[in-house]
Amino acid sequence: MIYLFIITLITTVVLAFALYSQRQAGKRQAEEQQQLLADYQRRVDEQQKLLDDYRALEKNFDNIGEGYEQALLAFDKMEEDQQKVKSANEALEKRFSSLQHEHDQLLQAVQKKDETLKMVVNEMQKIVKDNGDVKMAAIVGKLMDLDDIQDGQTPLERTDNIMVSQVAEEAVRLSGISAVDYLHFEQVTDPSATATMLHTNLGKAVRALTHLLDNAMKFTSDGTVRLDVKVDMDKMKAVFAVEDTGSGIPAEDADRIFEPYVKLNQYFDGQGIGLTVARNIARRLEGDLLLDSSFEGPGARFILILPI
Repeated sequence: MIYLFIITLITTVVLAFALYSQRQAGKRQAEEQQQLLADYQRRVDEQQKLLDDYRALEKNFDNIGEGYEQALLAFDKMEEDQQKVKSANEALEKRFSSLQHEHDQLLQAVQKKDETLKMVVNEMQKIVKDNGDVKMAAIVGKLMDLDDIQDGQTPLERTDNIMVSQVAEEAVRLSGISAVDYLHFEQVTDPSATATMLHTNLGKAVRALTHLLDNAMKFTSDGTVRLDVKVDMDKMKAVFAVEDTGSGIPAEDADRIFEPYVKLNQYFDGQGIGLTVARNIARRLEGDLLLDSSFEGPGARFILILPI
């Protein structure tokens, strides 16, 4: 019995150990299968990611291809536009060359016309000088204004040496202001003006002062026009001040009156160039013409300044 019990016990232990070993082996096999399944799932995920990346790349490639086609179309359009611009530039260059040629021809014609006009004016000046015709002198003066209406011209030659007072005397004579009966004319000449020599262009200086006297006569229908002539020895300047009691100049128009063809009153005769010409002449003689803003009126005062 004892042997039987021992045999049975040994058999039971062996079976229990075998069962335990089998269970452990099954557990290990299950873990290995779980690991294999996890590895398989990871590989599936990786393949799916690779597939998604491939599809994204394929989509991007399609977009790139479409963009490339659009870029080719844009490039073709740009080349077409460049060709149009080139054609337009060639047409403009051709037109510019034609206009330049026309401009050169017109400039030559104007120069010839100016030369002819100057010859006529010089001849008329000689006639006026010989016979002293005041009306003819006025016509010659208007022709001469055409040469002085544009600002910024070359300086005038100052070849005449005369007394300062002589400019005033000639301007008064040519304007005829002393013979006008509808206003009172006064001339005040400082002794320094009759004793000081002026180096200038007599004809142009007289023309500038004549315009100031004409302007004063035009806008003074009743009252007084005064001409003051003096010399500022400190500044070496001859000063001619023309003062009137006419309609005056509004402050807002003070800067406009020297512009060509500006007329503050359309009811008066003239082209609106007298003050423009007078100032341009003064500046070409290295002097100036100013509106005296300190003058309280009535009327206006203009000051012509010429270097001695």
